[in-house]
Amino acid sequence: MATPEPVDGALDPAKQEAFAGRMVDVLNGAALALLAGVGHQAGLFDAMADSPPATSADLAAAAGLTERYVREWLGGMVVGGIVEYDPDTGTYRLPPEHAASLTAAAGPDNLAGIMQYIALMGEVEQQVVSAFRNGGGVPYSAYPRFQALQAEESARVYDLALVDTIVPLVPGLPERLRSGIDVLDIGTGQGHAPVVLAAAFPQSRFHGLDRAEDGIAAGRAEAQRRGLGNVTLAVGDSTRIGGEYDLITAFDVIHDLAEPAPTLAAIATALRPGGTFLMGDIAASSRLEENIGHPFGPALYCFSVFYCMTTSLSTGGAGLGTVWGEQTARSMLAEAGFEQVDVRSIEGDPLNLYYVARKD
Repeated sequence: MATPEPVDGALDPAKQEAFAGRMVDVLNGAALALLAGVGHQAGLFDAMADSPPATSADLAAAAGLTERYVREWLGGMVVGGIVEYDPDTGTYRLPPEHAASLTAAAGPDNLAGIMQYIALMGEVEQQVVSAFRNGGGVPYSAYPRFQALQAEESARVYDLALVDTIVPLVPGLPERLRSGIDVLDIGTGQGHAPVVLAAAFPQSRFHGLDRAEDGIAAGRAEAQRRGLGNVTLAVGDSTRIGGEYDLITAFDVIHDLAEPAPTLAAIATALRPGGTFLMGDIAASSRLEENIGHPFGPALYCFSVFYCMTTSLSTGGAGLGTVWGEQTARSMLAEAGFEQVDVRSIEGDPLNLYYVARKD
């Protein structure tokens, strides 16, 4: 017998029950995200990946941690379907199929590292709620861990793909870098991208610009530690670029800025004739309806509300957030004078598209 359709305005019990179940899944998923972030930071996933089935005491000893905390964390991992448990032996096992998405060895596929953002967003929740009521936003200074997390995340991509995959997106660029050109990285954070490139292309000169003094200090320290004399990092405003460059890069930064349009105009002005702007940014659409079904859709909007949009609005900026997608990016690049724009994606970085932009 067919189930009758609900009368207009009436509650559909089956639909209500299904949605309630989905909300329970959301709650459990958020809890697992927090636990996974802790496991990443405590080194538990890496310890388990190299271990046969082990007790909580064995794992705690291997990772140099307190057993009681490890045991409770493992309980969450077991009931969440991430870790396997043998009650007869009291041992835990991380399946290799799961380790492939949770350990340092996974490189860009390590999703446990990204889970740390959930806890970071929680730290500013009340400030974000206040911005909903009063306007404005949450300042960049409220996120003391953000730059370190972003550096960790981007390093997983840069160390594997920057030299051999991302740079070759620009025809002839590897050869030019080997010969020696001037390069500027906008919003360089802790300067890891210029450092990676400087080590690979010693004949070129690499510069990085960022407003965060602590990030620039960390980048200078890394360049010095690696003995790289062709890296210069400076604290500065992206709308006021000094000098001229053959290549300017900006990775996962333009959509965050208070003044994205003036920054793109400054980039266009600072490029030498024949120069290239290589930009990595959100792999999403500027249209909401086209982001339905995006594998990282809810995360992108969450990160925008809790960081990208609100930090920009905190300074009276554009607050682009997820409004910045491929359509908006193309439009703003054209307004800045970039007549040729090629958009590419790379394996191992599902969060970003890469724009190769030229003025003529």
